[in-house]
Amino acid sequence: MTLGSLQVTPAQDRPDLLAPPTLAALRDWEERARVGVAPIDADLADTAAFCQAYDVPLEASANCVVLAGKREGQVRMAACLVLATTRADVNGVARRWLDVRKISFAPMDDAVALTGMEYGGITPIGLPTDWPILVDARVVEHAAVVIGSGVRRSKIVLPGAVIAQYPGVTVLDGLAQPI
Repeated sequence: MTLGSLQVTPAQDRPDLLAPPTLAALRDWEERARVGVAPIDADLADTAAFCQAYDVPLEASANCVVLAGKREGQVRMAACLVLATTRADVNGVARRWLDVRKISFAPMDDAVALTGMEYGGITPIGLPTDWPILVDARVVEHAAVVIGSGVRRSKIVLPGAVIAQYPGVTVLDGLAQPI
C-alpha cells in the first residue's frame, strides 16, 4: 500500500515505529496484516505539515481526538476519528451518542496519560478497551487513510474500511462536518 511519498511497510515488521499500546493491540487484531506503518519526521507530525511534506492529500488523512464527557458526575471517555478536511461534531452527534450533558476535548496531559501515546500521534488502535471509538463514515470510504501510530515519528496507513473492523468502533454518518 502506498500513499504520497510515504515508505510504508507492514506494521507488524516495524514494532519500533509504534507506541506500546498500539503494538499490543495490533498483535491481537485479526486485520493486522492490512496495516502498514511509515517513518516520518516527528517535527512534521501535525496534519498540515505532514500532508505537505509527504504529498498526502488532506482528505486521506484522519485525526483522532480524545473526548471527555460528563453525566451525573461520571466521566465518560471516548475517541473520534474524522478526516482532516472535516471537524468532529463534538457538541452534537458525539455528545448525544455518548449520552452526556457536557463534553469537551480531553486535556492534553489526560489524553497522553490515559492512552500511553504521544500527543499528536494518538490513534484509535490501542486505546483503552472500554472507550467507544466513533468513526465518521467518510473515513471508511477511502482506499487508504493515514492515522496516528501512537508516536509522532510515524504514521499508520490502512484501508478505511479496515478501521471499521477494529474492536469498539462505531461508524456514524454525520459525525463530522466539512471545514
